[in-house]
Amino acid sequence: MIEIKNFTKKYNKTFTAVDDLSLTIEDGDIYAFIGHNGAGKTTTIKCMMGILDFSEGDILINGLSIKKEPLLCKEQMAYIPDNPDLYEHLKGIDYIHFIADMYKVPMEKRIENIEKYALMFEIKDALGDEISSYSHGMKQKVAIISALVHEPKVLILDEPFVGLDPISTHHLKEEMKRLATMGITIFFSTHVLDVAEKLCNKIAIIKKGKKLFEGNMQDITKDKSLEEIFVELDQNVEVM
Repeated sequence: MIEIKNFTKKYNKTFTAVDDLSLTIEDGDIYAFIGHNGAGKTTTIKCMMGILDFSEGDILINGLSIKKEPLLCKEQMAYIPDNPDLYEHLKGIDYIHFIADMYKVPMEKRIENIEKYALMFEIKDALGDEISSYSHGMKQKVAIISALVHEPKVLILDEPFVGLDPISTHHLKEEMKRLATMGITIFFSTHVLDVAEKLCNKIAIIKKGKKLFEGNMQDITKDKSLEEIFVELDQNVEVM
């Protein structure tokens, strides 16, 4: 479970990137976080991961504060960024083992998971190559495998489908569904509204750092598509 409580993030004490945001993402949720570029999505995600600090509110990961107990929180989480920044001098397989080492994944389990996901994302034959030779999509696949290899309890993704080919996109969506049935908490941002509508059971919409809507996907899309609702909210709600 993720609990975001009255979270505010300011830059230089003058610009408010996220303003008094509260969300609850429960075990087994696939939760979409929607908004324009610059709305505060990535800032929120980086604060959830403990990458950025913040002074107001709190973010709890399975009851633990990311501010007070960051290491215990990070042990339970995995993060897939929109632009994977990997150690390019390493081979793909070495990078994945490096992440598995940090999370103390037993060798038998990590080999099993690497084999499964390397085949799933069709990158097994390239894992022996240096990451510097990879395309953006291949780097994204390595980032995904590295996130999943230690079987996190909480999975946080920022635009995870960017750069992925259609087959890999399909497999990632199916794996997210499978993980959710196991009680894994999944929270991700995306601009692909039709994917969010079909994949997620809950959603929050943010504009200029403020929450416009939070609720069940099935309820909000009962009569209109998510795209129609997003456009209406964006045009009709003025955020000061």
